[in-house]
Amino acid sequence: MRSTVVGSFPVEESSPSNFKDKLLNSFGAYDPFKEAIKASVISQLDAGVDIISDGQVRGDMVSIFTKYIPGMRIEDGNTVIVSKIVNPIQEISVNDLLYAKKVMKDYYNGSIPEGKGIKGIITGPNTIVHSSRIQYFYKNREDAIIDLAHSLKYEVNAIVRRVKPAYIQIDEPFLSTGMVDMKTAREAIDIIHDGLKVPLAMHVCGILSDTFKDISKFNVDILDFEFAGNNVNLGVLEKNASLLEGKKLGFGCVDSSVNEVDDIADIENLVCKAIEIVGKDNLLLDPDCGLRRAPKDVAFKKLQLMNQIKDKYS
Repeated sequence: MRSTVVGSFPVEESSPSNFKDKLLNSFGAYDPFKEAIKASVISQLDAGVDIISDGQVRGDMVSIFTKYIPGMRIEDGNTVIVSKIVNPIQEISVNDLLYAKKVMKDYYNGSIPEGKGIKGIITGPNTIVHSSRIQYFYKNREDAIIDLAHSLKYEVNAIVRRVKPAYIQIDEPFLSTGMVDMKTAREAIDIIHDGLKVPLAMHVCGILSDTFKDISKFNVDILDFEFAGNNVNLGVLEKNASLLEGKKLGFGCVDSSVNEVDDIADIENLVCKAIEIVGKDNLLLDPDCGLRRAPKDVAFKKLQLMNQIKDKYS
């Protein structure tokens, strides 16, 4: 049994404090998020997380990708689809992941231990398109989703090639809403999974009572759901665990919707039930969702308690 995070972590933008950074800032080259990435990585590692993220520090889960994808633009903070969606104009998250991996290597004195690693996280094409307004070109969302899947595949391939992550995670919260055409959604994920040389995970938050059976059919290696913040999904899992055969389960056991430290007994109770249902070898423990909204000390304590339970039952 290992642990991971869904992705985001509290962000503290830094200001230039020394001559070099002030000089870089004067040329528009200072990066106010670099220290936030480092702090996020170290916090995750100090808490005992096995598969970390880069903290997703640069913005919301949609615009962080769409501002680099031709055919999409940001208007008043929202994404608008204005023409055919094509490949990104640059690698989007690769440099942040490379820096996060360097911080991780330094933390472990130059060699990342077996069982530890970093993952690349991509907001899924279904969620991005359903979060966007179509202004021109596309007559339906389904065509936009497929084109965006091909575009995001470019970024996924770059992450795999340059970062060598433990796995790739696709965030698709919209799949639990009932608003998404599941046939198109599966085709989009198949495009991303095609030829992938590392495992593919898909994170879907929300209540799964109406969508679990459909989601379980997706061509992914890991399915990641929330269980701490709602009282429905555990029952859904108990009734349908056989549908996950051949897949690992990302098990949200820390409530990311509450900015308070979870009761360790509640975490342990959930994890014990998950072990009974799917077995500890099939589990990845993580929070229900990202922790960006939590105070930094609360986010750290949540991860620390989760990992105490992981260590107890591993």
